[in-house]
Amino acid sequence: MSSSASLTLATARSFLFVPGNRPERFEKAMRSGADAVVLDLEDAVGLSEKAAARDAVRQAWPRLQGLGVPLVLRMNAAGQALGAQDLRLLAQLDGLDGVMVPKAESAQQLAQVQAALPAVPVLPLIESAAGYGALAAIAAARNVLRLVIGHIDFMADTGLQCSEGEPELAPLRFAVAMATRANALAPAIDGVTVAIHDDEQLRRDTRQALRYGFGAKLCIHPRQIAIVHQAMAPVAADVAWAQRVLEADARSGGAAVQLDGRMVDLPVVLQARRLLARAALGR
Repeated sequence: MSSSASLTLATARSFLFVPGNRPERFEKAMRSGADAVVLDLEDAVGLSEKAAARDAVRQAWPRLQGLGVPLVLRMNAAGQALGAQDLRLLAQLDGLDGVMVPKAESAQQLAQVQAALPAVPVLPLIESAAGYGALAAIAAARNVLRLVIGHIDFMADTGLQCSEGEPELAPLRFAVAMATRANALAPAIDGVTVAIHDDEQLRRDTRQALRYGFGAKLCIHPRQIAIVHQAMAPVAADVAWAQRVLEADARSGGAAVQLDGRMVDLPVVLQARRLLARAALGR
């Protein structure tokens, strides 16, 4: 994988799932405007369709590669027979941009993936109490690019029942944010919004992810892409503020300075830079 492709995946705001056994949807997903497409061999594919999904991906791969959108494969769980079969397929796919590993619960699981795909970035899905407990080791594992939250599976595993705003999941999101920063990973990816036609819910969920420092969201329908991108884009007033902060910092030579009656020092400058970097992704 090229360094430019790795950078693109590291800054992608939207990851659109498409079932691996629905090849008629592959190109539509690639042309949806999503920053990255995830061909799914796991939850979206029934047990009897797993082999057919692998064959569909293998046959479509050369055509999809030419469409210029990062391609990620979500395999079945590492350490299981289906996961081993998936890894044999993935090792044959030239130019694979990333592998999404479900039910990530140990660094040893990820080592199996890394051994089969030594040059492919890994996106572990934290979907269980065991994954939460092993978060530090998972985040520090070789080739991990971004952490991903699979909160639906996490709720099923732990028995959590979320109320409005999902405050029950705040410890999970916070822990993922801290593990991301501690290991200098690209911003984490938040889970899906299952209410496909509830645009306002999707906006709320996306903005909540941003407040935790996340930089992307999993999507399950093409109509969600534009809303996610819009919700992630800073408003004009914030962009203008960030630009003025950097201008004031440049004039002061990096020394602390007042702007609009507030102190501007290095932490504020870093915040402004992050905001402008996020704004640049939408151009």
